Amino acid sequence: MKPFAITDTPADADARKAIAPVICYPVEGLPRPDISDYRELRDDLDLIETLVVPPRDAASWTVPAGHFFRILCSEGPQVGDLNLFNANDLNERFYSGKTRALNGTHLGLGDQLFSNFPYLRPLATITHDTLDWYGFDEFGGSVHDVIGTRCDPYTHNLLSKGGQYHYCCHSNLTRAFAKATGKSLTEAEPFVHDVLNVFMCTGFTRDTGQYFMKASPVRIGDYLEFFAEIDLLGTLSACPGGDCSTEHSSDKVQCHPLVVEIYKPKRAPRGWAAPQPNGYDRTHTS
Repeated sequence: MKPFAITDTPADADARKAIAPVICYPVEGLPRPDISDYRELRDDLDLIETLVVPPRDAASWTVPAGHFFRILCSEGPQVGDLNLFNANDLNERFYSGKTRALNGTHLGLGDQLFSNFPYLRPLATITHDTLDWYGFDEFGGSVHDVIGTRCDPYTHNLLSKGGQYHYCCHSNLTRAFAKATGKSLTEAEPFVHDVLNVFMCTGFTRDTGQYFMKASPVRIGDYLEFFAEIDLLGTLSACPGGDCSTEHSSDKVQCHPLVVEIYKPKRAPRGWAAPQPNGYDRTHTS
């Protein structure tokens, strides 16, 4: 949050502010899938697994490359924090910062979730979103953000002057990842990373630039659907904030489970092949 200015306004302040912005990462050259090829497969999918993520807790699943998975609102408004990993190399995981830089602050149909360095390739592609009608509201809020980090017990401890809360999304994800991989909690925690906030409605205040949340528009039956570009391990926390209309990291608000469904298509998209790791040679020299 920027404080009130304590320096004198320069004579050319208006001219400096009037300079037009430049997009940091022009994406015209970014390889993009033909989303229509992916969506053609959606009319004939076989449901092969269903997983329930309990409220204020997390669960993990695996999905093979070339399959679809959906995150569903099953019993009431609820947001979820999603981590994704390469199921065959856990060092490769979702990179929310670069995904944000290449797609925008909030994700939707056709956007891809990218992995961390040195891999930097698509992990998954969003193929359907029943909340795409929401767009951006009058407050600048939208759904499925990659700007928040995940609620965590460290920030909670800091802001609550010593409070101990063990069901923040960070802790939920840590427990679920540890269970899925056989790692101890201490070993598992460093793998937990910044998330895709599924169904969460967020933005930045226009006056102070502070991250805000508001009641999620998600309702029973809504879902966000992904196509797995590589073999994935997913971990999802049903946030202790419920629909995030009042607070998070709390046992007070109403929370609901989320459901994950995994689908097998009858065929692969035309010409599809799992993306290879990034082609940079990693010499870091001339």
